Amino acid sequence: MRLLKYPSFCFALMLSQLVLADDNRKHYYTDIPGIEANVLIKTTTSWNGAKLPPYGEGQPEITIIRYRFGPGASIPMHMHPVINAGVLLKGELNIFTKTGEKITLKAGEPLVELFKEWHYGSNPGSEPVDLIVVYAGMVGAPLTIREK
Repeated sequence: MRLLKYPSFCFALMLSQLVLADDNRKHYYTDIPGIEANVLIKTTTSWNGAKLPPYGEGQPEITIIRYRFGPGASIPMHMHPVINAGVLLKGELNIFTKTGEKITLKAGEPLVELFKEWHYGSNPGSEPVDLIVVYAGMVGAPLTIREK
């Protein structure tokens, strides 16, 4: 191993990792006994790999919506002009793009939604779907636009 020739470099590298790990623990309050935090997702892209855009100008407005899809229920083709992300709490959800891409989410999985790309979702299962979505929008701007 080449790095073993430079023990001070190896020590400095390991120390920097410990310091960074400690900073992350403090950032998420996991340095406090009894507190646990799990980052479900941290990304700069939506689920299909498209880069997320910069936030727009104006007054930001956060909206949190809890959706419930009955067994076999679907929402129509639509797009989001705002960045949004969610977590599937219960069930299974299929999301399809107009171009044929598909993702299947299972309970507990996070999702960064598509930005300005047409898509729709459906519950293929016999159990209800329970989904929480957080929209990072702007005051007065729509969260969703349905295809006509």
